Amino acid sequence: MSTTVDITSSSSDVPFLNVFDPGFSFSTPEVAEAQARNWYAESPVGLLVLRYAEAHALLRDQRLDHNGKRFMEMNGVFDGPIYDWFVPMIMNQDGEHHRRLRSLVSKAFTPRMITGLRPFVRAEALRLTERLASVEECDFIEDFANPLPLSVMSEMLGVPPEDHDIFHTWTTDIGLVFSLAVDVDVRPRVEAALVGLNGYIDSLMAAKRTTPGDDLISALVAAQEDDQLITKEELRNLIVTSVFAAHDTTRHQLANAMVAFAEYPAQWRLLGSHPELADQAVNEAMRWLPSSPTIYRFASEDIDFQGLRIAKDSFLTMCVTVAQRDPRVFRDGATFDITATRDAPLLQFGAGPHHCLGVALAKAELAETLPTLAARLGPPVFAGPFTWRPPIGIHGPNTLPLRFGRPRLG
Repeated sequence: MSTTVDITSSSSDVPFLNVFDPGFSFSTPEVAEAQARNWYAESPVGLLVLRYAEAHALLRDQRLDHNGKRFMEMNGVFDGPIYDWFVPMIMNQDGEHHRRLRSLVSKAFTPRMITGLRPFVRAEALRLTERLASVEECDFIEDFANPLPLSVMSEMLGVPPEDHDIFHTWTTDIGLVFSLAVDVDVRPRVEAALVGLNGYIDSLMAAKRTTPGDDLISALVAAQEDDQLITKEELRNLIVTSVFAAHDTTRHQLANAMVAFAEYPAQWRLLGSHPELADQAVNEAMRWLPSSPTIYRFASEDIDFQGLRIAKDSFLTMCVTVAQRDPRVFRDGATFDITATRDAPLLQFGAGPHHCLGVALAKAELAETLPTLAARLGPPVFAGPFTWRPPIGIHGPNTLPLRFGRPRLG
């Protein structure tokens, strides 16, 4: 990982951010000050892109790619289950192969499917909200943020309820793959999750071939057999990746939203009284504290960008959290405000050919959930200390002890 800076740039103009520091967060004044100084910063993992315009442009720049093989090797993984899953993953493919994989998924991941899931999401949100209303204190992740997207994902994929508990462990641990750079100790957990998921998905695919249902795996299996455009191994990879995306990122986004509302209780009361603000509240929660706070790319060739010479194979990290608070793009971006009109697209879902296929489902889940909670419960209050997952990778609290204000009646 090398970044070459043009000799006209002064090193004093380039801040350094130590993302390995145990207390580091992209939401701190230190990072905001670095953004004010320059559009990028240096770090132990390479170049950090801090401003919105530059991050958005680089996410669409065809001279950058995902290079899953290099990402694995950079983190000391040269073979094994993590390598075999991550390198051929859809997000790490480009060109015709990527279009082929994406085409298959898009046939099953339709607006009709998402609309059909909304009543299920709403019912689950109501059921779990009533459970929260019956207790004085909860761990929001264990009692709500985990079970809701897990139930939705299982309904979508056709996973029977009796398998939810084991699925919970696997889908929780698999997302730690993006934290390998800052926490090598997570590797055994990711490996165990992949071994378990691979075996389970193989058996589920076989069952759906024999007895198809009205679910995503049945639709993908049917599409794969009809088109013969991808192998069964590629299909399993797609499904495992969908499992990770459908559960882990959404549970952390739900928890991150609670953190935001606990810090801005007036916004919670506003949403409770005005459920029509649901879509804006979802976008604002995702802007303010995204569950994917970083997106990485590699330079596939030597490039010049904004006066900076970036050498081939350089590792770049788009810092989504701070970029989505950039005052050059977001008026009053340093404030959480669900009434604000934000026209700039969210960065955490990527851009261009790699824009996330699951964004509509993620937004639908939060749009059904947040107003349901706010209409029934008072504002969340932190009930104790909690820790966070690493700042690079899928990000959110490890636990989230909360007390909600007096339940609303009616």
